Amino acid sequence: MRWLAGDIGGTSTRLAIFTVRDGAVRRVAEEIVHSRDFSGLDQIAQSFLSRQGLTVERAAFGIAGPVIAGVVRTPNLPWVIVADDLAKSLQIEHVDLINDLEANAWGIGALQANDIAELQAGDAAARGNRAVISAGTGLGEAGLYFDGAQHRPFACEGGHADYAPRNALEIQLLEFLRRRWDRISYERVLSGPGLRNIYEFFRDELGRQESQQIAAACRSEDPPTVISRAAMAGECPLCVESLNLFVAIYGAAAGNVALTMMATGGMYIGGGIAPKILSKLKEPAFIEAFLDKGRMRPLLAAMPLRVILNVETALLGAGRYAAARAGALV
Repeated sequence: MRWLAGDIGGTSTRLAIFTVRDGAVRRVAEEIVHSRDFSGLDQIAQSFLSRQGLTVERAAFGIAGPVIAGVVRTPNLPWVIVADDLAKSLQIEHVDLINDLEANAWGIGALQANDIAELQAGDAAARGNRAVISAGTGLGEAGLYFDGAQHRPFACEGGHADYAPRNALEIQLLEFLRRRWDRISYERVLSGPGLRNIYEFFRDELGRQESQQIAAACRSEDPPTVISRAAMAGECPLCVESLNLFVAIYGAAAGNVALTMMATGGMYIGGGIAPKILSKLKEPAFIEAFLDKGRMRPLLAAMPLRVILNVETALLGAGRYAAARAGALV
């Protein structure tokens, strides 16, 4: 049996055909395309399957945004995806839509040692729920409930919870952002666009001097990429200051999720940003913000804290989800 799986993002879409061999999900074919080059997911999937010349028994797609009754309105693409319509279009009997972070959570079970970087070992005998937070184009979160035998992923929309400033500087950031939007969620701060918002806060609100070289690069390239790259290279004090605040808020938010999910089995940092700033996440600011929860500090200190390095974790997770739904993966 074969399954189609996809990780559908606002920038790119990854598709793969999987099968199960020796109890593990194995890729048969894979492709990455630019999402906005297509009018919808049905067009992307049809084109991919046609080129591969393979039939599949079912499909599962991880998509950013809440999935309600098999329907998702993609926040970063002008698409409305309906599972039943997609199944008819692809002539596949079973099509499942799941949140992209739920797909990430499913993918954790397929990761190898070199797919993960450890920030905090935690308790060697750690068991229990797990959680994942992922900053990228947006901010996503998911949980993995531990039933005593295995972890069962579930979606949430915690990235849209209210941003909670912890000190005077972060309160200033909140006030700056509230002049742009009535309500400030964590995603306004912890995402690629969020890093740009922090940069503009330091530049426009606090009067930090902007490098003309960085300003020019931001006009021709993706600004968050420019800012993070310059910060990691130590080439721009404004970029360094912006990334430092981003990292501290990220650590605090990860600690909040770990408490909410009671993630005694491990807290995972996913998304496209974390691997690129890994050395920053290993600095004391991130971990200290993660741990700084008053009387709950010992609880958080016992939790393994890990960064997911494999950019295909959500794709692997969608494949594992489809296999599990077919009864081919226990």
